[in-house]
Amino acid sequence: MGCHQPRAAISLTIRPANEVSWGDLKAVFGDRDSGRCNCQRFKTRGWFWEQATDEQRRAQLRDQANCDDPAATSTTGLVAFLNDPEPTPVGWVAVEPRTEYPRLQGLPTVWKGRPDEDKHDDSVWAVTCFVVRKGYRGRGVSYALAAATVGYARANGARALEGYAMLTQPGREITWGELHVGARQVFAEAGFREVSRPSVRRAVMRIDFEETGAAGR
Repeated sequence: MGCHQPRAAISLTIRPANEVSWGDLKAVFGDRDSGRCNCQRFKTRGWFWEQATDEQRRAQLRDQANCDDPAATSTTGLVAFLNDPEPTPVGWVAVEPRTEYPRLQGLPTVWKGRPDEDKHDDSVWAVTCFVVRKGYRGRGVSYALAAATVGYARANGARALEGYAMLTQPGREITWGELHVGARQVFAEAGFREVSRPSVRRAVMRIDFEETGAAGR
């Protein structure tokens, strides 16, 4: 389940979440916007998303990530550590098979313009969320995490990898919370290409490993 360290503007080590402690992951999320969601927006449906407490969502994230269990056969994302000089947890990216995100199934921002896309193809993986710890933003952490998802998904059997990027527009303010899905430039610099634009503010970005000859490497 390991992954290679990507190019980054700062010295980072990026590891699957099951190989890090729950305390480290919890430190990245904090207790504000990302802490309230705890990466459950796309993972849950119905009553849980609407009614769950912060503690319940946090417990779900812990179970899904399998923190503190290096022998686990699955996890839901990667954690970035800043080497300065002791490792400090600074970022998170959610990446796993697209079928593990039930809420994606009904979102037009995923499927519009792609009528032949198989929603149940578990060989297509998805990047759904970035969290950068407050105090470490604007330093290239998201870019490094996006790059790391490529090698990680490919090494774990993905045929393709996609994300649902936010398009920034001149003169229009975008909050950090809106950018939790990732900016288009972040994906583009990691090698993703745009395959559809379902709205003026969203772009589906994708890498098909078979097309690039990268599958299985």
